[in-house]
Amino acid sequence: MGIKKEIRNDPVRITGTKYRPIDNRADIINYLHKTIDTINSLADPFSKALIAVLMISYIQPFEDGNKRTVRILGNAILLANNVCPLSYRSVKEADYKSATILFYEQNNAVFFKELFMEQFEFAVDNYF
Repeated sequence: MGIKKEIRNDPVRITGTKYRPIDNRADIINYLHKTIDTINSLADPFSKALIAVLMISYIQPFEDGNKRTVRILGNAILLANNVCPLSYRSVKEADYKSATILFYEQNNAVFFKELFMEQFEFAVDNYF
């Protein structure tokens, strides 16, 4: 049957966390629109990309591939604003998961923001 390519209709679970994303399709769409409006209201490309990565990952609009999708979206936002993309190559998987779960469970973005900025510095130092 495979993974569906549209906004999900069914609940999803995220391994390693107690967080349960919203499971009502109409609410998912509503929160996506609010997130897009917030992103579009900002001028700073770093804020735009960070909010896109965190909030769309938090909403979990798809059955699978949410975090991969938002990393691509975050990079698209950075590139559209003439900022180098992030590779996340130097991030330990456990640190990325911990930062994401901290945001999911406590709405605390501090650790993820640190990882995000470290990745920008890594990209500048290694690729540009």
